[in-house]
Amino acid sequence: MKQIHLAPLLLRARLAAVRVGPAACLAAVLCLVGAAGLAWLAPQRAKLQAERQRLEQQRQRPAAPGTLVSAPPPSANENMAGFYAALGERRHAEQHVKVLFGLAAKAGLSLRQGEYKFGYDKASRVSTYQIVLPVKGGYNAIWQFSLEALRALPFASLDDIAFRRENINDAQVEARVRLTLYLQDAAAVSSSSAAVQP
Repeated sequence: MKQIHLAPLLLRARLAAVRVGPAACLAAVLCLVGAAGLAWLAPQRAKLQAERQRLEQQRQRPAAPGTLVSAPPPSANENMAGFYAALGERRHAEQHVKVLFGLAAKAGLSLRQGEYKFGYDKASRVSTYQIVLPVKGGYNAIWQFSLEALRALPFASLDDIAFRRENINDAQVEARVRLTLYLQDAAAVSSSSAAVQP
């Protein structure tokens, strides 16, 4: 096997470098570094282009049934229409109160009568119906009633619950549950839907 002697090769390279000058040597080194960089970047670029083409093909391909496709966010008009669609109707306010009394009876609470107050917000064109219900029963039953009321009337908000117990040994708790129903008039329904048309 032949042995490669590095000393004579290094001497020849050094003499050649002195003959051509430092600027030419620097240019040669930079060319070698550039060629090595290109040799390393070429496969990376090919990989990136292949990935880009794959993504572009996926984007152009129609979605298969059953796959989730993210919908664009709703516009301001769609949000406004959704808001008004979620409101209850003012003409059914008494029926909503009956629902609350029925839920209280189902939860085993005693409820004789409540306090009611209508209001109206001109800016949003929304009526409010504030209801204060004095209930008496078990602590858990009162919370259960409150949560069931919000499920049954999704346009209601639970504003306040105040608990009171006369004696620490009492199993029954007195509470004042304050709810607000957000309602719209039937006439406002048609005018609001006309207002949100593009």
